[in-house]
Amino acid sequence: MNKPPLKAAALKYDQEKRSAPQLIAKGKGEVAEKILRLAQEHDISIFQNQALVDSLLNLNLHEEIPPRLYQGVAELFSWLMKIENRQLK
Repeated sequence: MNKPPLKAAALKYDQEKRSAPQLIAKGKGEVAEKILRLAQEHDISIFQNQALVDSLLNLNLHEEIPPRLYQGVAELFSWLMKIENRQLK
């Protein structure tokens, strides 16, 4: 039984320049592995949500996330804030 290919996406949110986060990287297989490796090398937290990454992979690079993904991305940013707050303590 073959394992499905690894998938990854990366978001960036600059509140001063954009109204919503934008997709800055996406990929499957080797590209996804490189995205995750770079995130680890730069101490960027990795959030796992298969449904969200599948939706993000359907977007174009540098596209802002559409309103239909706001809830999922809000959960991601909420999780990220909790992680960062724990690291500061």
